[in-house]
Amino acid sequence: MKSFFVTGTDTGIGKTAFTCGLASLLRVSGIAVGVMKPFATGIPQKNGFQSEDVSMLVRSSGVSDPESLVNPYFFAIPASPYSAAKKLGRQIDLDLVLSSFDKLRSIHDVMLVEGIGGIMTPILKDYFVIDLIKDLNLDAMVVTGSKIGTINHTTLTVDACKKHGIRIPGLIVNQTDKNGYDLDELGQDLTSLSGVDVISKIPNLDNVEDITTILKNNGFLDVFSRL
Repeated sequence: MKSFFVTGTDTGIGKTAFTCGLASLLRVSGIAVGVMKPFATGIPQKNGFQSEDVSMLVRSSGVSDPESLVNPYFFAIPASPYSAAKKLGRQIDLDLVLSSFDKLRSIHDVMLVEGIGGIMTPILKDYFVIDLIKDLNLDAMVVTGSKIGTINHTTLTVDACKKHGIRIPGLIVNQTDKNGYDLDELGQDLTSLSGVDVISKIPNLDNVEDITTILKNNGFLDVFSRL
């Protein structure tokens, strides 16, 4: 099985929830899955991993890898890595991120790398998430939501990835707005407009167990193995 980068059309779109659900599915299926979130920001947790997202990823995948590898950079303010590092007076070493990924990939059969924000979220002044995806040499699964405006955000994301030579094996559509688009209709429109297949539609983001069950019942493991 291949390793993948999980990106999204926006922040708060359900990237972590989907990645956790997929990691859990791979784990219970006997696949040695590793997880990584190179950059995380926000309010630090009092116990365990600084990032709540990273804590969820580690718990779902069952890994025992150190925080320094799974999450090389955590910034204790809600901002892009570029803005947070500038405000806190910290430097970002991309070689550290890439070497951490290589170490994790060497001990896991499959790696799921979750991005931060969208593909144009800045990491350095002239370096964005989309550049990180290229440097990791990974295909990118794109997570999008159901609120009005998602078609614009999704097609822009897909177009940018194509222009940068990043392959998108599929879109994941999460029900992020109960008053937004119908998932089935939205899935058809996104595939038609972007040229990328919707490989999963998730109507419930309440907990990882539900997402894992949805993915399992929809045969996503078989889909994933053929991406």
